[in-house]
Amino acid sequence: MFQGATQLNLDAKGRMAIPTRARDPLTLGGTVKLVLTAHPEGCLLLYPFPNWEPIRQKVMAFPSLDRQANLWKRLLVGFAEEVEPDAAGRLLISPELRDFAHITRAVMFVGQGSHFEIWDLESWNQQLEALRTGGNPSLPPGMENFSL
Repeated sequence: MFQGATQLNLDAKGRMAIPTRARDPLTLGGTVKLVLTAHPEGCLLLYPFPNWEPIRQKVMAFPSLDRQANLWKRLLVGFAEEVEPDAAGRLLISPELRDFAHITRAVMFVGQGSHFEIWDLESWNQQLEALRTGGNPSLPPGMENFSL
């Protein structure tokens, strides 16, 4: 279960240090490759390969002649990259993925249960501000009785 948020900085080569508390669980002690891909909301998704594989299989099963399905394939599978942390626990984020997510230097590394999201810090802050000032944000269907 990946949770928590950490602000990080990319180095000059586009590498991000995975927070220590997440490193071993994410890589299962260094034995599992990771998958980094794009999310339609403008962030990046980081999955341990075993968590990514069922998602990839579902996306690849989308009908090949459906335009909307092909857009999702192009985004999720087209941007997907297998990555491995280096000896210092850093991940290289490719220029293509950095461009997609508008990541320059500062990022937020946010746990989402089965994976992490990587947000450009400014984009992350804009989302939080919209949530705070958006009045009474509605809950997804089925969560009408949800309470904290």
